[in-house]
Amino acid sequence: MTRTAPAEDLLRELAPQVLGVLVRRFGDFDLAEDAVQDALLAAATQWDTEGVPANPRGWLIQVAQRRMADAVRAEVARRRRETTVFVRDVTTEASARDDTLDLYFLCCHPDLPPAGAVALTLRAVGGLSTAEIAAAFLVPEATMAQRISRAKKRLADSPRPFADGAHDSARVGAVLQVLYVIFTEGHTSSSGTGLRRADLSTEAIRLTRALRTLLPEDTEVAGLLALMLLTDARRAARTGVHGELIPLTEQDRSRWDRAQITEGLRLLTASLPGGLSGPYQIQAAVAGLHAQAGRLEDTDWASIVALYALLERRAPNPMLTLNRAVATAMVHGPAAGLALAETVAEPLARSHRLAAVRAHLHEMAGDHRSAVAEYRSAARRTASIPERDYLLLRAAHIDAAQS
Repeated sequence: MTRTAPAEDLLRELAPQVLGVLVRRFGDFDLAEDAVQDALLAAATQWDTEGVPANPRGWLIQVAQRRMADAVRAEVARRRRETTVFVRDVTTEASARDDTLDLYFLCCHPDLPPAGAVALTLRAVGGLSTAEIAAAFLVPEATMAQRISRAKKRLADSPRPFADGAHDSARVGAVLQVLYVIFTEGHTSSSGTGLRRADLSTEAIRLTRALRTLLPEDTEVAGLLALMLLTDARRAARTGVHGELIPLTEQDRSRWDRAQITEGLRLLTASLPGGLSGPYQIQAAVAGLHAQAGRLEDTDWASIVALYALLERRAPNPMLTLNRAVATAMVHGPAAGLALAETVAEPLARSHRLAAVRAHLHEMAGDHRSAVAEYRSAARRTASIPERDYLLLRAAHIDAAQS
């Protein structure tokens, strides 16, 4: 064993893989989830003193399987019935296989409503907290907790819900949404001290690459991977030397990753012969227009407005309307952007992003008093420290310029 303390990111990386092995093998999601949590707790205490084992994934699988075996034996004794679910020894085979993507498909069960399947998968496998999932779907945390609880209960009432369905084409849409939300949370964290969570965005890209290998003809899979690559290509330019947020309008575009941009554009181009048919393709096209602009003033804002309008017709979403409002302001002026932003004031009332966009557009229009008020309002609403600091600095900068 290596005498080093177990890293949180290692346990976070291995947890869904171990859960995938147990769920695929034994078909009981709740029991598998409890067993994995027990194994992670054992690792956090035991590895700290004994060191990380040479095969940490295999170690976790064995411990979790023992926990499941103990639980099943207790249930067998209570109900006085026999079970043979643990007869087969699959530890050696399972330790060498990464079942994370399979588990995403298995959790996105067709018996669940899409929203419930996506929420459950994000919570149980994707590594997101209930609060983070709620923020992604613009609902209160209590509402999301109830949604996840209902999904788990519905699966518990289904006979062998995880017995099949890996890579079922009917589940691809839900899996893509899960990967998209994980990447988005990783790219811009909804809370905490860092702007991004590299563990989430990197894993989302890895799994989407794996999904594209399985489904090379699926244009939406290609579109999502292109979107991730084109967006992630900007990461080095998004923060300053002290971790402060740098908005797209102020980024040094020479720091964008040209290799990722090239790969993303090639993926997008290869998916276009059939037209822009899916939301991830369209969003990738928007990202591609940003990526190809050498300067902010070179951006084809009119095409971006048109793409967002097309996207809203295919998949209506208030955040998309807010994005279109910003692009509209670049084409038709800040007053037009503000008017469009007001159309989603009610569904986005809880989000800091509405206030942030209002602030930006008021600043463009020269209404500095309103801009300062909206920047401060947005800062109060966000749980992300880098975003809060940026918004407060913008307000202070405008205040200082007016005094």
